[in-house]
Amino acid sequence: MNNKRQGKPELLVPASSLEVLKTAVVFGADAVYIGGEAFGLRAKAKNFSMEEMAEGIAFAHAQNVKVYVTANILAHNGDLEGAHRYFEELKTIKPDALIISDPGMFMIAKEVCPEIEIHISTQANNTNFQTYLFWWKQGAKRVVSARELSLAEIRQIRDNISKEMEIESFIHGAMCISYSGRCLLSSYFTGRDANRGACTHPCRWKYAVVEEQRPGEYFPVYENERGTYIFNSKDLCMIEHVPELVEAGIDSFKIEGRMKTALYVACVARTYRKAIDDFFESEGKYRANIEWYRAEIAKCTYRQFTTGFYFGKPNENTQIYDSSTYVNEAVYLGMIDLVDERGFARFEQKNKFCVGDVIELMKPDGRNVRVRVLSMYNEDGEAVDSCPHSKQILYAELSETPEKYDIMRTEAEKPC
Repeated sequence: MNNKRQGKPELLVPASSLEVLKTAVVFGADAVYIGGEAFGLRAKAKNFSMEEMAEGIAFAHAQNVKVYVTANILAHNGDLEGAHRYFEELKTIKPDALIISDPGMFMIAKEVCPEIEIHISTQANNTNFQTYLFWWKQGAKRVVSARELSLAEIRQIRDNISKEMEIESFIHGAMCISYSGRCLLSSYFTGRDANRGACTHPCRWKYAVVEEQRPGEYFPVYENERGTYIFNSKDLCMIEHVPELVEAGIDSFKIEGRMKTALYVACVARTYRKAIDDFFESEGKYRANIEWYRAEIAKCTYRQFTTGFYFGKPNENTQIYDSSTYVNEAVYLGMIDLVDERGFARFEQKNKFCVGDVIELMKPDGRNVRVRVLSMYNEDGEAVDSCPHSKQILYAELSETPEKYDIMRTEAEKPC
């Protein structure tokens, strides 16, 4: 049986805020997934008010980009009445799909807004084609595969489900230590439930062993003498394996990262957009540009890379033992939201830079243009030598006229 769907896979990108949603849309997403102020699994993210959601959906739809809203907590009784009200509100702003893991939440969504597609979250532990068929019979349009599946297993699922049913799989971003993200560590250590959106990421903490009869004496946990971050997975990155992902029959390539910056989202979205487009133009063009993809993806924050479970079970090389910190090869300076009649770029400052610096304009079309900062002015028109205050609105005169939505970035070691 060949149930593979035709056409390019969807590129699905996360957004933590309205600014990041617009960035995702401009830099190549086919769809964006966001969370509201309740019922999603990223409670620590900024998330969207209902008004921001409505604005974001309108912006995305104007660019023919879809928006999916997460409501993927594992609900308790006390959540259900609020979920009814929440879905009633979502019904009025018309997202393209709801991402749900809990059967109770699924039933409420079907009752309240049957016209909105339902996608089954990876939190539901979707590891076999019978699970897919179960959700398909309940009315789900799409199921997100468990991250623990290999490409061979996903291929088997594709061969045993309806051609009209969609498979969504994570192809880039942080990996969770627990099976399908169902973690109890956060609840145990801090009382904050990861399965209800309040994960404190204890898998990134540094651990030691304490012997029962020697309280207060801490012994380091060593694995091959490389350190003590025993739960700390490398990040998933499949930029070099787009052909294999396509061949497996995946319909939606999902990026992890609903707490990431606009620079991260722009960088990942643009790189995968180009990789997908290049591959569908010709595999030769895709292969020829592998080094560019690698270089660009390395400008995002990351913890070193792995291919996860896609080519077999991970081994000791998929963990990082000596640090929990990110590698950060680029610094986000701001996104240009207006170019005035003088050709000056208006932006909200994210990190400090100075007049005289050479910075890079990251453009949605894939170009990176190096420019010099000739002058800067605050909102009162006063000249400034640098921009040390976060979120300050400034105007910059650059050596080349920029465009709206260009992202300004620089190397991690800035000259000022």
